Amino acid sequence: MAALTAFAAFAASLAVEELEIELLLEALTQRHGYDFRDYDRQLVRRKLLGVMGVRELKTVSALQERVLHEPGAASGVLRALAVRPAGLFDDPAGALHARQVLGANLRSAALPKLWLAECAGIGEAWTLAILLQEEGLLHRSEIFATMANDELLAEVREAGIDADSLPGLQENYLLAGGTGTLADYFEVQDGRALLLPRLRSRITWAGHNLVTDASFNEFQAILCCRALADFGPMLRQRVLRLFYESLSRFGVLGIDRELAPGDAHAGAYKPLLPDLPWYRRVE
Repeated sequence: MAALTAFAAFAASLAVEELEIELLLEALTQRHGYDFRDYDRQLVRRKLLGVMGVRELKTVSALQERVLHEPGAASGVLRALAVRPAGLFDDPAGALHARQVLGANLRSAALPKLWLAECAGIGEAWTLAILLQEEGLLHRSEIFATMANDELLAEVREAGIDADSLPGLQENYLLAGGTGTLADYFEVQDGRALLLPRLRSRITWAGHNLVTDASFNEFQAILCCRALADFGPMLRQRVLRLFYESLSRFGVLGIDRELAPGDAHAGAYKPLLPDLPWYRRVE
C-alpha cells in the first residue's frame, strides 16, 4: 500500500510538472514569440531542468515567474531550448557524408542554393563552406543559414573561434576528407580566427522560424541534421512538408534520421547513401 501511495504521489508530481511546462512554453510563445510547444517534450523537460539547476530553482513555476518578471531570464531559457551550437568539424563522419553527397549532386547545378535550416551556429556553416570550397562549388553557391532566435542570429554574424583551437581541429578536418591545412581557411585577429572573407561572403545569415514561417526560396540542397531531432512528431511532419515545398526537383535533402514510410512526402525521395538520411527529391 505504501508503495502504491508513493507511486501515486510521484505520478501526481509529474502531472503537475507537465502542466507547469505547458504554461511556461505558452508564456514564451505569448510574451516572446518563440513557440516550443511542439518540440519533443522530454528534451524540453531536460533542458528546463538544466536551467533550473543552474538557477537553483525547485519548480518550473518558479522559472516561469523569472521568465515573466526578471529581465534577461527569458533570454537564458530561449538559449537553452535552441539547438546546441555546433563546433567546427565536430562531426567528421557527417561532414564526410555531406562532402560526398553535395560534391556529386550539386556539380551540375548552375548556381546552387543551400539552406542550413535552424543552423547550429558558425561551426556548422563554416564547415559546410569549407567543404564546398574544396569541392570546387563554393564560388558559385550561396549558403542560407537561418535561425529563429534573433539574439543568437545577431551574435553569429560577429562571431569567431579561438585561434589556438585550430591545430586541434586539424585531425577532424582530415577525417572529413580534408586534404590541406584547416588554418589556411582562416585569418587571425586578436586571437580570434575568422573564416576568410571570400568564404564568409557566400553565407547569408537570415531569420526564419521552422515552426511558423513558410518557404522563402527554392533550394538545390537543404540540410537540417541537428535541429530536426528536437521536434515532436507533428512539428517534424510540418517541417518535412516545408522542406519538400522548398526543394527543387533532384535537389538534395540531409536530415537527422532516415525517413519512415509514413513521413510527409517520403515517397518523393530516393536514398543517396545506404542506411544514411541523405536523399534526392525525384517527384
